[in-house]
Amino acid sequence: MDDEHRRDDGVESRRNRLPSFTEVLSRRTRPPVDLFMFYLFLQREGAEDVLDFWLDVQQHENLCRAYFKDVRKSGRTIKEDWPEYWDYARRRGSIYGTVVGMNPHMGTKRSTASTQDLMSDQDRQNLATVDNEKAGRSPSPRIMSTSPGTHTAVASEPPRSTTPFSLSGRTPTLFNMRRASRAPTIIPRSAAITRLDLIASAERIYFRYLSPAGTVGSTENHEIYLPPALRVHTFPLNSNHEPKTANEMSLMAQIPDMFHAQKEYCFRAMEQDAFPRFLRAKAFGNLTPVSALVRLIVGLIVLWVGLAVGFSLIFLDVQPKSKRFFLFLPYAVAILFLVSHQYELDPILVFLGQSESTPFRTLRIREPYVKKLLVGRALWVSTLVAACTVALTMIFWAVPGHRL
Repeated sequence: MDDEHRRDDGVESRRNRLPSFTEVLSRRTRPPVDLFMFYLFLQREGAEDVLDFWLDVQQHENLCRAYFKDVRKSGRTIKEDWPEYWDYARRRGSIYGTVVGMNPHMGTKRSTASTQDLMSDQDRQNLATVDNEKAGRSPSPRIMSTSPGTHTAVASEPPRSTTPFSLSGRTPTLFNMRRASRAPTIIPRSAAITRLDLIASAERIYFRYLSPAGTVGSTENHEIYLPPALRVHTFPLNSNHEPKTANEMSLMAQIPDMFHAQKEYCFRAMEQDAFPRFLRAKAFGNLTPVSALVRLIVGLIVLWVGLAVGFSLIFLDVQPKSKRFFLFLPYAVAILFLVSHQYELDPILVFLGQSESTPFRTLRIREPYVKKLLVGRALWVSTLVAACTVALTMIFWAVPGHRL
């Protein structure tokens, strides 16, 4: 109920503005600018692995946070249960400072976003059941998951970086509808969370997103681009056995915060690169690139037919001239399709309250400000189509017939 009230309050606050990237990630926005549509947008650009990585690291941090909370609920302190991590967090800082009971002045990393900012009710429910589905899905199952539970999670909004951003080293394609990440969507809670679970979670993320292709253990490698300073070249721990040596224990202490810097980079990369283009595509248009291309092809064919019929009526001197007025039908269809391609906006779909999610599949527009923007642009496109249609029709009507 609180989550629903917060979502409604968020909608009210966005009556006269577009949503922020944080609001999209927190699932506080509605179609066509929600997380589901953003994932589909990244799929078309071949960069959905970056969002998958961010979501998987978010889940890894949720798992670590749940472990720390379980320890505290058992009556023990983190310092007693995991002294190596406590010492590491005290020296280097940690995003879990408040969860592990660390004094705010003891080097805790600053977190500018709260639980309510980045996590929805569905996310908080993900810590209580076991997910047995591991088959590939599209879009990402973590975006659509719903399961009952109790734990909460906190994510930080990272500071800005001056590093040049790149979402993907691959060439974007129009038909890039590959599988989504096959990582488990729900944190297993059939038993108490152990440190081996934390290692297994980090190990899965490393071999899926960070290890070079062909590395032993990387059966489903979808390596993402990271600047050299943020790349993780090895993962010396193994989730099959408990660390015992001092070196292994020292390395294990880094597991909870291991991917946080990479997660911050991916957040800023998406926020500064893909997200503005996503807003331009979905807040100012309602067609996918494939659908717009089809409209261009059909529009050119219909226009060719209309012009051929128009010139035939002129050079055959068909009487009466009023028959030429029927040319407005092919001209209207052709110009509508051509202008729709140019603006990537179909005014008919907008007036019906629809926006394309995938080619020729639509969903209802529910974000108020986006609906207002699209209706305004649809009125302009309709006016332009009507003016061009009338002008072309009148030109062909006014030309005197001349039989060849």
